[in-house]
Amino acid sequence: MRAVVFDLDGTLSDTIVSIAYCANRALEKFGLQGFETDRYKYFVGDGAAELIRRTLINQKRERMDLYEQVKEEYAKLFAVDCMYQVKPYDGIRELLSELKTRGVKIAVFSNKPHENTCKVIHDLFGDDVFDVVQGQVPEIEKKPSPEGVYMISEKLGIPVEEMLYVGDTNTDMQTGKNAGAFTVGVLWGFRDRKELEENHADAIIAAPQELLKYLLGKDGANAI
Repeated sequence: MRAVVFDLDGTLSDTIVSIAYCANRALEKFGLQGFETDRYKYFVGDGAAELIRRTLINQKRERMDLYEQVKEEYAKLFAVDCMYQVKPYDGIRELLSELKTRGVKIAVFSNKPHENTCKVIHDLFGDDVFDVVQGQVPEIEKKPSPEGVYMISEKLGIPVEEMLYVGDTNTDMQTGKNAGAFTVGVLWGFRDRKELEENHADAIIAAPQELLKYLLGKDGANAI
């Protein structure tokens, strides 16, 4: 395995507080109900537009009539506060350092808007860690489409079959499968083992360093 493509939210960085903070303020501006932070773990994963749709259909009375207004307000707030209480998960910095030491290419593919994705990566890890950083843009279909993975594969010059795709949700496992990559589900993110298993993760890990055993063989048999 010559490359690893990471999801961002719930995989590299714990961003759920920032998402809830901005979304609740956007909802409350229009007199709508906010949600407990943990509810957002099941609202996220499929882009900002779907996040807002889920918050509106889960009101006491569905309020899709306010979709455009809430979405616009959320985008404004998130542009300012996307780093609110955001931090990398324990062990992630060490994992990334080890991957680079071994000469493995590393990339990010997120359904978070591209500018926000780049800001989170810049603020948490700097600009010289990842070989490719890709967030959601109009010209690339969002996950679970494999289009972004193919683009990263082309930029790195590494075939998808030689990549690990790492994420924490059903969308991530579907993305990796659709691309033909070996999928690794993580248990420290926003979803649970059952969801990862139901979406056919090739491997499931409980700590970042466990990823290393899949670098030299899909079954870990040739692990370092």
